[in-house]
Amino acid sequence: MISQGEGLTLDFKYEISDARKIAKTLVAFSNTEGGKLLIGVKDNGKIAGIQSEEEYHMIEGAAQLYCKPEVHFMSRRWEINGKSILEINIPKAENRPFFAQSKEGKWLAYVRINDQNILANRVLLKVWEREKSKRGTYLKYGDREKILLDYLSENPQITISKFCRIARIPRKMAEDILVNLVIFDVIKISLNEKSVSYQLKTENPG
Repeated sequence: MISQGEGLTLDFKYEISDARKIAKTLVAFSNTEGGKLLIGVKDNGKIAGIQSEEEYHMIEGAAQLYCKPEVHFMSRRWEINGKSILEINIPKAENRPFFAQSKEGKWLAYVRINDQNILANRVLLKVWEREKSKRGTYLKYGDREKILLDYLSENPQITISKFCRIARIPRKMAEDILVNLVIFDVIKISLNEKSVSYQLKTENPG
């Protein structure tokens, strides 16, 4: 696992010193594909070993106190060259979103993008809420949807601000259109640390 390096489903932690920070990682894994935390491993993959038994209790506290709903995980201890590594296995959530509490007391949802925990935006939150809803979603193809899809057929991506400008619509209406098209797998959300954009969903080969 260590030789794979950090990525979408794997994160290294030298130690656990901030329960709220680890809660952010727990919910990011839960909201994406699930994943594993290896405690006692440095970012470069060097095995340092866990410092004390408190590491497990801090993760347990983070999952119970600073995650909403509580993140249920499994743990396993590895002994390598006389050093202990704690493996924390976080399953993918069936009902998203999961939230982590910030230092300011706000409950925020995160997703895992490559090896980073990125704040989920309003469109993604609405997609998750719609997925949990018993109400059906109807895909309307009107002038605004046509403007969006025509633009994306000629450009690799679009921001919500750009969509609002070219379609001359308010942000909430733009969000609702994007939510519907994401749910119907027509477009996808592209998140990173600096920006959020939307792209046409490409068909899988074959």
